[in-house]
Amino acid sequence: MITVNDIAVEFGGTTLFSEVTFAINETDKIALMGKNGAGKSTLLKIVAGVNKPTRGSISAPGDAVIAYLPQHLLTEDHCTVMEETSKAFAAVLNMKKEIDEINEQLTIRTDYESDDYMKLIEKVSELSEKYYSIEEVNYEAEVEKILKGLGFEREDFNRPTKEFSGGWRMRIELAKILLTKPDLILLDEPTNHLDMDSIEWLEEFLINQAKAVMVISHDRAFVDNITNRTIEVTMGRIYDYKAKYSHYLELRKDRRIHQQKAYEEQQKFIADNQAFIERFRGTFSKTEQVQSRVRMLEKIVPIEVDEIDNSALKLKFPPSVRSGQYPVIVKDLEKSYGDKLIFKDANLVIERGQKVAFVGKNGEGKSTMIKAIMKEIEINGGSVEIGHNAQIGYFAQNQAAQLDENATIFETIDRIAVGDVRTQIKNILGAFMFQGEDIQKKVKVLSGGEKTRLAMIKLLLEPVNLLILDEPSNHLDMKTKDIIKDALRDFDGTLILVSHDRDFLDGLAEKVFEFGNKRVKEHFEDIKGFLAHKKMDSLKEIEK
Repeated sequence: MITVNDIAVEFGGTTLFSEVTFAINETDKIALMGKNGAGKSTLLKIVAGVNKPTRGSISAPGDAVIAYLPQHLLTEDHCTVMEETSKAFAAVLNMKKEIDEINEQLTIRTDYESDDYMKLIEKVSELSEKYYSIEEVNYEAEVEKILKGLGFEREDFNRPTKEFSGGWRMRIELAKILLTKPDLILLDEPTNHLDMDSIEWLEEFLINQAKAVMVISHDRAFVDNITNRTIEVTMGRIYDYKAKYSHYLELRKDRRIHQQKAYEEQQKFIADNQAFIERFRGTFSKTEQVQSRVRMLEKIVPIEVDEIDNSALKLKFPPSVRSGQYPVIVKDLEKSYGDKLIFKDANLVIERGQKVAFVGKNGEGKSTMIKAIMKEIEINGGSVEIGHNAQIGYFAQNQAAQLDENATIFETIDRIAVGDVRTQIKNILGAFMFQGEDIQKKVKVLSGGEKTRLAMIKLLLEPVNLLILDEPSNHLDMKTKDIIKDALRDFDGTLILVSHDRDFLDGLAEKVFEFGNKRVKEHFEDIKGFLAHKKMDSLKEIEK
């Protein structure tokens, strides 16, 4: 369907990748993988037609529709949610207009036998077939179904889009893409702005209703559930696997083992021949053999081994005092914003050493509960008690605003690092994607995502016994998430996690508090048990 033909991308004198060729077929669901900086987003933009390659080309049928959702959205508009989302059907209206224009030409023209006339008939037939196959669609119902799936309530439909945060506006753009039913959907980190329910809905849509999909995502579960093919970008080239993400990991491991073996055999072969050359250089009887081996070595193409990050960085929280038996007790809590009730009669008892997850749709009160625990907001009823000796470490997306803007990245961490950690600062920064000269950048020039990562490192190095983390895995690659997850798993204090990342929560949270319908429900099970339980509830509802 769509072909990437021998493309290369160069910046200055640096080659990002070259000789990249692959085809995207109409049923492909592709995960685009590779470490940060390998060129995944650049490749996605080239396929989308947003960027041009230095060399090579993208070929696609003339009527192919390619839709692209970037990681960051910069557009502004002045429509309601419903009006903006309904723009997805502009192409259908334009199609009808084109059909009418061609029919008018056919009525006027008399060159019935000409090639141009026959081409017009052929074109109007194709357009009409496509148009009438979708003419009966109830546009308003389709828009409503998609918006609800992505977490919007009916009362949101007539609100101006400017009232919504960037994350919710990104959902509107995603809704428009899904409604156009494109031949290829390109998604760059689509789950960053979605809650768990919306992610599961999007998975079902992409699996059952979408055509071809290419996605970049650090959400392992999402990628594994939707894809049937994996393209890895590494060291300036690609590896293409007809396998979902989890199987790809096994195949990649095998590939690297074979590469390493072939590399070692080649190095031994080269060393043996170089030793022979050095030993017999100048020996008349061996002159021909020496020259033959020199020519042979000159023709050898070196075997490259893919970059493997073997830095087994292990973070450990600094020791802290022991907290009381119950670090957090919430009794009959009620919170409203104006006339909007967020929740009422909320009760939480969290024991020392417990690791719990707050889950639920956006807007149901997860972050509000955390702000109540942190005493950042006034409550309307009930109480929040923080236990004896509780030393709180708190991370939210806005924590980055508290960083010293005039300090460098290195200085920010150097100021709080103690003991053995001081010798590991560069390794720690590298694990969080701050490398080389970048560590001398001032905080004020960093992007929002970079500041968030820096704030996370800062928190991980502070002595606390109660950790409260609101969406900590956003803006992190898979390796960095693993480092944080390992540190949290070994953390002997109490942990409260707000996250939509199922893979991150798996094996970490032992209890789940579900926020929804103005209530907080306690589930005495881990995230896998909770999700299985929710799935069963959904089946019962369908049966009714």
